[in-house]
Amino acid sequence: MTDGTVLLVSLFGGVCLLLWGVRMVRTGVFRAFGPSLRNTLAACTGNPITAYGAGLGVTGILQSSTATALIVSSFAGRGMITTYAGLALMLGADLGSTLLAQVLSLGLTWLSPIAISGGVIAFLVGKEGKARQLGRVAIGLGLMLLALKLIGDATAPLRASEAFGAILALLSDEALIAVILTAAITWFAHSSLAIVLLVMSLTASGTAPVSLALALVVGINIGGVLAPVVMTARESPEARRIPIGNLMMRISIAAAALLFMDFIAPLIAMLETDPGRQVVNFHTAFNLTMGLVFLPFTAPFARLCAKLIPDVTLREDSQEPRNLDPSALSSPPIALACAVRETLRMGEVVQDMLGRSITALTADDKTLVRDIEEADDEVDRLHEAIKGYVMEFSKNEMDDGESQRMVEVLSFTTNLEHIGDIVDKSLMELASKRIRHRLRFSDDGETELREFHRAVMENLQLALNVFVTRDVEMARKLLEQKGAIRQAELAAARSHYARVGAGVPESVETSGIHMDIISDLKRINGHVASVAYPILEEAGLLRSSRLKKKKADAIVSALSADNVVSIAR
Repeated sequence: MTDGTVLLVSLFGGVCLLLWGVRMVRTGVFRAFGPSLRNTLAACTGNPITAYGAGLGVTGILQSSTATALIVSSFAGRGMITTYAGLALMLGADLGSTLLAQVLSLGLTWLSPIAISGGVIAFLVGKEGKARQLGRVAIGLGLMLLALKLIGDATAPLRASEAFGAILALLSDEALIAVILTAAITWFAHSSLAIVLLVMSLTASGTAPVSLALALVVGINIGGVLAPVVMTARESPEARRIPIGNLMMRISIAAAALLFMDFIAPLIAMLETDPGRQVVNFHTAFNLTMGLVFLPFTAPFARLCAKLIPDVTLREDSQEPRNLDPSALSSPPIALACAVRETLRMGEVVQDMLGRSITALTADDKTLVRDIEEADDEVDRLHEAIKGYVMEFSKNEMDDGESQRMVEVLSFTTNLEHIGDIVDKSLMELASKRIRHRLRFSDDGETELREFHRAVMENLQLALNVFVTRDVEMARKLLEQKGAIRQAELAAARSHYARVGAGVPESVETSGIHMDIISDLKRINGHVASVAYPILEEAGLLRSSRLKKKKADAIVSALSADNVVSIAR
């Protein structure tokens, strides 16, 4: 390879390593302290000062103002915090995102092997929990320090490159182009910290002049807030106001910084003569100034944001997921909790469909039939949303318990979707057929259907409780009910055919529909009971496909041996 190719590959490798180190630090901190950080943000919103401090502290630890912005936006979208408190949080978060850059600019590259080796040991020894995640953080910090050294070494030859010098001269003469270019790069990288450290390294090595570097930092600060603006573009107005307001504040300070750069640069140089430190100091000063300027005016600025992004009066669209928080995707425990909540919501929709189905099956109400059929579309949408959300956060590393819970969520949502399909495509078709042919069930037959339906409804409610609590005793009871439903099906068939044999007209006319309803309800109960299997299996109460005999004596004794061969999985 030519020297130029080696230089570019080395520089690119150093930048990639830097980005990966930043990601490891962020992921480790979020997994170790994610719930605590979210609780801190939610709790410290009483006034702008405490909100500013919470944003500063949390982002100083998390080192991702983007993650903080997404969390705060989700809180605002749910009405948990006001816009002015969210803006104060973000002002603190903007300053907090500069703290690690200050630390890493102190020439600590000698710590890289210590941090990496210590982190690897902690990661391997700590099988789970915070020790393992703190080991990840240490590895990430070590990789970032190593990357800074690699970038510095790789860019040294660029100082003698005439072509590179011409590019830098062009950018120095066109500050606005430099700002736009760096903003785009920062948005693409989703890490203002990494790009600031890259600019710092180029400046410290003498590759880039300080005057250009300061303009690049302005672009970095704008690009750093573009990601949450884009990611919340389809959220509610309340959720969008905070990232857009933060962008507006940054653009205001950026315009002032570019306008008075000739005055600002000497002041920054007075603090420290080291070029790399000047870059980081300007980055911190930029965000500190933004807090000093806008913190006293967060309330009126929030009112301005409300005027620019007004509330919209729309009916609540229950078909859209409400609990799948995108800001939690990097933390599997929190994301799992979000998926479980949305699964429960999906279960409530299915429960409502099934609950209303008995009325649709026994009354001449075509409108109700259509409403239930339309509700299945909502179930399908929620199923797809939950499945996509789970697949997204499953890309992160999870422990065995989290992986098992993820499978349970996917399995239960699939079974709920199947129940919705049975209600929609089978039970409602039977209801429409009965209405078209003006058929009536006998009094005894309708009572029988209602009792069977009530038992299945009770099992569905029990299944939702089992899904949430993972209680073994409730899971055993649910599986017991599967056998009881089988017995009830046989009893219903005997009763129905007895009425048919006795020549009851309504029973004769509705025989096919009656038995199809019983069969469909039994199928639904089979999907309902499926939630119990992984819980009982984990508790050691299953052998291959049935309950262990010593744990199932109470079940078998309650059922007829002539009619029950096994309680099949």
